[in-house]
Amino acid sequence: MKNLERITLNPNVMGGKPCIRGLRVTVGTIIGLLASGQTNEDILKMYPYLQAEDIIAALSYAAWRSEEIEVPLATA
Repeated sequence: MKNLERITLNPNVMGGKPCIRGLRVTVGTIIGLLASGQTNEDILKMYPYLQAEDIIAALSYAAWRSEEIEVPLATA
């Protein structure tokens, strides 16, 4: 899946948690914000260096993980 290229794993960034494009924003943070009722627009205002595609990538990654499918990720 092309948008999963935006998700990176680096043991030196955020304890090795999946992050958006090597930034210090984890997939879990994005998913948690969405789960708490924040909109995509709210998240993009909170993190102006993110892009709408990053939120889609976080959702895609979370969906894959919920099915326990391993997806190869780019390293940061």
